Amino acid sequence: MKMKKYIAPSMTAAMKKVQADLGDDAIIASSKVLYSKGFLGMFKKKSFEVVAGIDRTNSIEARIPSRIVQQPMIIESESTEEQTEEIKKELADLKIMMKSMQRQSISVQYPDELSAIIERLEQQEINPELITQIGDELFAVVKNSKEDLSQKELQEIAKKYLMKLLKDLPFGGISFNKQYINVLGPTGVGKTTTIAKMAARAVLQEKKKIGFITTDTYRIAAIEQLKTYANLLQAQVEIVYSREDYEKALIKFEQLDLVFIDTAGRNYKEAKYIKDLQQLIDVEKNVENYLVLSMTAKERDMATIIEQFLAFPVEKLIFTKTDETNTIGSMINLMVKYKKGLAYYTNGQEVPEDIEEASINNIIELLFQGDNI
Repeated sequence: MKMKKYIAPSMTAAMKKVQADLGDDAIIASSKVLYSKGFLGMFKKKSFEVVAGIDRTNSIEARIPSRIVQQPMIIESESTEEQTEEIKKELADLKIMMKSMQRQSISVQYPDELSAIIERLEQQEINPELITQIGDELFAVVKNSKEDLSQKELQEIAKKYLMKLLKDLPFGGISFNKQYINVLGPTGVGKTTTIAKMAARAVLQEKKKIGFITTDTYRIAAIEQLKTYANLLQAQVEIVYSREDYEKALIKFEQLDLVFIDTAGRNYKEAKYIKDLQQLIDVEKNVENYLVLSMTAKERDMATIIEQFLAFPVEKLIFTKTDETNTIGSMINLMVKYKKGLAYYTNGQEVPEDIEEASINNIIELLFQGDNI
């Protein structure tokens, strides 16, 4: 492989040169920060050197992702002190660019018979690292198979690999082993409507006696909406403003089978709202906790919210608005990353129809839905 050296005033500029010259298949061998001597030891000028090349062999082995793109970056500097905020920003930009280059090239790293499945996973916005794992699994099967495998057979292999990743996570809705169903989540995710769907199923299908507690005293409309659902289900609603109100509501509802707690929708990317919630309600005693997220949100924003709620005993997530997006990859990415199971996903506004109790099978089928092969 022939290597070439690129020097530019910033790491981003250097990477752009590499990409423009060598394309998305470039392999970065090393990079480092250079400083000119300057005048009398002062006014040093900084530049960045990147050594890169491209392997133009056409062998199948050369297309395995573990052998390209993912080689380690080596950033050399004179001391830790010299890694100023500007350098850190350059490194962050470089990381973003390298991930972009990797994402663009995944589908061409495998034999042609795997491209349709890889592209499907990319379209569904499955994480590149996870796609690479699945791709390597498929490649190993293809390489060792004595016969050509159909696209349907390859898809089944991909599904089984995903099942293996998810098999230890909890799936399914309300267990009916706990009396209190605490539903958490940020504003705008459809939390109150989701609670109504869960409650309606508990009443209509399981014949449970239920009640509602709401801490959402910030939005009059949310309270009125919950009261409307409660009237239809012949259930009572208690509005709580303090921990004392909350304790009184628990005593009032102690004879009921299930009590659904609708917490206030706030910007839970801010830690102070999490602390307020912890002081207001009990999330430990005889409680099942669910965190509701919207599939129309950015994955990194959903990840931030999950991280804020890590102090809560949340085992399962609920994803809403799956009908408002064409991709569900972020659902699987977050479950795998944070080891959280899935209780339900919703696909419309109708109560109680538009909610599905989650299972490994229906989530994976949803991922490949509409993929006619």
